[in-house]
Amino acid sequence: MTTEFDLGGLLAERGAERYELHAKYLNHQLPRMLHTIGFDKVYERAEGAYFWDADGDDHLDMLAGFGVMGLGRHHPVVRKALHDVLDAGLADLTRFDCQPLPGLLAEKLLAHSPHLDRVFFGNSGTEAVETALKFARFVTGRPRVLYCDHAFHGLTTGSLSVNGESGFRDGFAPLLPDTAVPLGDVEALARELKKGDVAALIVEPIQGKGVHESPPGYLRAAQELLHRHKALLIADEVQTGLGRTGDFYAYQHEDGVEPDLVCVAKALSGGYVPVGATLGKDWIFKKVYSSMDRVLVHSASFGSNAQAMAAGLAVLSVMENEQIVAGARATGEQLKSRLAALVDKYELLADVRGRGLMVGIEFGRPDSLRLRSRWTMLQAARKGLFAQMVVVPLLRRHRILTQVSGDHLEVIKLIPPLIIGEREVDRFVDAFTDVMDDAHSGGGLMWDFGKTLIKQAVANR
Repeated sequence: MTTEFDLGGLLAERGAERYELHAKYLNHQLPRMLHTIGFDKVYERAEGAYFWDADGDDHLDMLAGFGVMGLGRHHPVVRKALHDVLDAGLADLTRFDCQPLPGLLAEKLLAHSPHLDRVFFGNSGTEAVETALKFARFVTGRPRVLYCDHAFHGLTTGSLSVNGESGFRDGFAPLLPDTAVPLGDVEALARELKKGDVAALIVEPIQGKGVHESPPGYLRAAQELLHRHKALLIADEVQTGLGRTGDFYAYQHEDGVEPDLVCVAKALSGGYVPVGATLGKDWIFKKVYSSMDRVLVHSASFGSNAQAMAAGLAVLSVMENEQIVAGARATGEQLKSRLAALVDKYELLADVRGRGLMVGIEFGRPDSLRLRSRWTMLQAARKGLFAQMVVVPLLRRHRILTQVSGDHLEVIKLIPPLIIGEREVDRFVDAFTDVMDDAHSGGGLMWDFGKTLIKQAVANR
């Protein structure tokens, strides 16, 4: 008996119910939030760095699915690789054999970090972090992991334990033993290491929340301190890795830094199949998997599946053949420099920072009395509302999707697909300039929307 399933027909029949279905069966606050800020769009298709809505209008994606869509949406090489692997009918996930694709992908990944030797494949960034935490605690025999203030490493229990935002942690205790240290504070790190119970420091070379880069020399100094105290350095490259910052890994911006464990995910998926990877030194893996009795001491049911491995191999091939890393570096410099040139023009614009195509735009308290009174009103209601006031007209007026970098932050983070070029930079800078002009005019729809946000913020208290 042949079972038929018509996906196209199902979407045609029920696709218009998308927000109602989500409100009824999934996270009910998501559609509520999207309706409130006017982000409740209906996108029909996507390609590269663009979405198209039901009216056929394009929308520029400067968010890349929180960094997942490094190559944009539906890259033809990745798409073909997935068709090919499905058509091959491989004997996948037998659990008792060794398929070639995981080894081939590990080989290609490790070529970009020659000081590392082995890879564990899981299914997400948070799982890659969980693996690193588990391995570090086991091989050192120590319970405590250090992390940096404002860090984000995932939301499962282990990675939540090293999450620097209290809003994510509240209500989920008890967590693993952990201690936060300020990013860049070598003395604070040294004080904790002297206690003798630290397994590792996990650090984002550039923090996603707020787009804060580790100070020059910090990673190298931290590595030396950690190794002196027989602790490990874990680099979380889930968002910053695979070309995002203009090098293959963000830690490579600093000479001499060789983390013991590196976590990657997001862009490795090609935007199709979830995948995470934890890269590590040979001695770490050999200590974890120390005997045949321990062969499955750490594993993942869907880890190393053929579709994910094929997507990862295709992504790395595209990155090499299309010089994605160099392109991200050049386009990122163009974007950042053009935005930085606006800081002196707009008193509400405080800073532009970042590396490659990971750019933070920070807003701050203006000097003029007229704007300062409005800024103060917004801050009193809820910090972060002004950044949201910028994000909304970028989408509504200019059809550009961006995000506020974190809760209670007046920072917009730009992490577009790595394939964007001068056309997309022009479009974003022109749109951002228009929104800033509106904000500094003191009136208009932007400040009217600000009043709506204030009412919503007060109501949620």
